[in-house]
Amino acid sequence: MASQDWVDKDFYKILGVSKDATDADIKKAYRKLARQHHPDQNQGDAGSERMFKDVSEAYSVLSDSEQRQQYDAIRAMGGGARFTAAGAGAPGGSAGFEDIFGNLFGQSAGPRTRGGNGYSNLPPEFADLFGGGGGFGGGFDAPPRKGADRTASTTISFAGSIKGTTIGLREPSGEVIDVRIPAGIKDGQKVRVRGRGQSGPAGNGDLMVTVNVKDHPIFQRDGDNIKVHVPVTFPEAALGAQIEVPTITGDLVKMKVPPGTPSGRTLRLKGRGVSTPKVTGDLLVTIDVVVPQNLSKEAAAAVEAFAAATADANPRAGLAAKARL
Repeated sequence: MASQDWVDKDFYKILGVSKDATDADIKKAYRKLARQHHPDQNQGDAGSERMFKDVSEAYSVLSDSEQRQQYDAIRAMGGGARFTAAGAGAPGGSAGFEDIFGNLFGQSAGPRTRGGNGYSNLPPEFADLFGGGGGFGGGFDAPPRKGADRTASTTISFAGSIKGTTIGLREPSGEVIDVRIPAGIKDGQKVRVRGRGQSGPAGNGDLMVTVNVKDHPIFQRDGDNIKVHVPVTFPEAALGAQIEVPTITGDLVKMKVPPGTPSGRTLRLKGRGVSTPKVTGDLLVTIDVVVPQNLSKEAAAAVEAFAAATADANPRAGLAAKARL
């Protein structure tokens, strides 16, 4: 069995204790460092893995009164001595580095091995470091985890997003998973279906469903508000009118168009937007003044009369001045 130099290693410094530290001090320091640098807590961290090995080696020597006495003597001499493993017929019978560290992890000097329940054969007094029960190894179990989440996507109608709906997602096995879509859901939001993800020791993960919402012919969503463009005639815009406006519930509600309303002005109908348990939005009605394409003789004559009556009005007055650079 190969031998291992200890003279170059300051076990007291590794554990962060003084040379006159008590057994209780050494045990407390090891417990803290072992918990901090345990591989299950620092997967893939080579530095923590080396530190865990070093503190375990330091504790295995300093916690044993005979080994600690030999170690202190060698350090006091300034080097030159080596601890080697005593074979079956070796004189003296003192355990060397390989035997001590090998016994610590259940094998002769070499890398740690894992049993079915984690890193095995740490000192039994530290079996509870990571919340396990008694015995070697069980104390270092990582907590059981749920299975991984799965993802899916679906597309629903605009009406389904406003009112809420239920859709069915078919598994490759043919099973259909019912997914309840809440009222007021927005395009791109996700719905969680609990327990329909991958299986794991602590239960199944969840299914995360991304919901896409189809466009509507006239309604557009803006947060919790709904936008809609409503056409009006020139007389309605000029003289004012009471018009009917469609809503997302399918009802027609009456709205007053004030006299002189220009095309593009937006009027607000309170409480006619998206309704959720937390808030209800508004309906934002943008007025579009429609210019007639084909006028009868009577209508044309009426427009001409209107033009003559309003000849002094110039909507472009001052525009040229504003346009100068």
